[in-house]
Amino acid sequence: MKNSTILGLALKFLVALLLTPPAWAQAYPTKPMKIVVPFGPGGVADLTARTVAQKLSQSMGQPVVIENKPGAGGIAASDLVAKSEPDGHTMLLMSNGSAVTANLFKTLPFDMVRDFTPASTLGFFDIAIVTATGSRFKTLEELLDYARKNPGKLNLGSVNIGSTQNLAAELFKSNAGVDMQIVPFNGTPALVNALRGGQIDAAVEILAPVIGQIKGGALQALAVTSEKRSALLPMVPTAKESGLPDYVATSWNALAVPSKTPKEVVDKLNQQIIAAVNSPEVRNRLAELGVDAKASSSKQAQEFLVSEIKRWGEVIQRANIPKQ
Repeated sequence: MKNSTILGLALKFLVALLLTPPAWAQAYPTKPMKIVVPFGPGGVADLTARTVAQKLSQSMGQPVVIENKPGAGGIAASDLVAKSEPDGHTMLLMSNGSAVTANLFKTLPFDMVRDFTPASTLGFFDIAIVTATGSRFKTLEELLDYARKNPGKLNLGSVNIGSTQNLAAELFKSNAGVDMQIVPFNGTPALVNALRGGQIDAAVEILAPVIGQIKGGALQALAVTSEKRSALLPMVPTAKESGLPDYVATSWNALAVPSKTPKEVVDKLNQQIIAAVNSPEVRNRLAELGVDAKASSSKQAQEFLVSEIKRWGEVIQRANIPKQ
């Protein structure tokens, strides 16, 4: 065989290798998969992950288990996934808390952008501005009017400093351009008790944990802070409709893998997540949790993460929240 023929065959073989995904990538997943959730069981993020995991288990032919690893800023969970084998079998449930963590800590054992590749978003869920039933404030406009006429006298509650809800409250204060007191509480039960007891005038909280009390009549929602009205409370206006046209704050979740995961694996995972999130049973279950199911391309999820890190970093800086 001539040398030129051998060279030609070698080149064809090399091109085939470059154009054809490795066999192991085509076979992915080859073992049980895991989603590491940086929160305890039972919350909206955990239930979202479990709902999607069940559908992925069916479609990908391997169990997808949930590992709850709560901790400050989700650092332990993120670090575990960042250091795991980059083969697509270990995923991190990202959230807007991931964007906050990237700005709130002086040092981290990982870089939220450099060390992760988001595979897709999963969904977005509402935050609401609520008061106790019987409050003098029946609308967001009334609350804003009082705050503007009485600088420093309105007390707006949230859960812990640096949480999504706390930063959403700071963003509300900034967008409204008024002087009000942001009062942090250690968890939703303490926040609701203070609200119903009259220690605070209003609160900013994720809708899901308080929807029962709203529908039960103990609390009233003045506005939701998303782009559009919530399917759970279609009669409640958005903050944009209520005098704050630039105020939008939502919570979200996404699935990410270590950044060195091969593109072929990320692409296959992305396709499976999109199919799962778009399935009627997943969409209906997430809607019951107050989650607007929405998948994306990996690139869109990456760009969204970068924009969220920038956005919440600016909120933290304006609020003068010290880095931990």
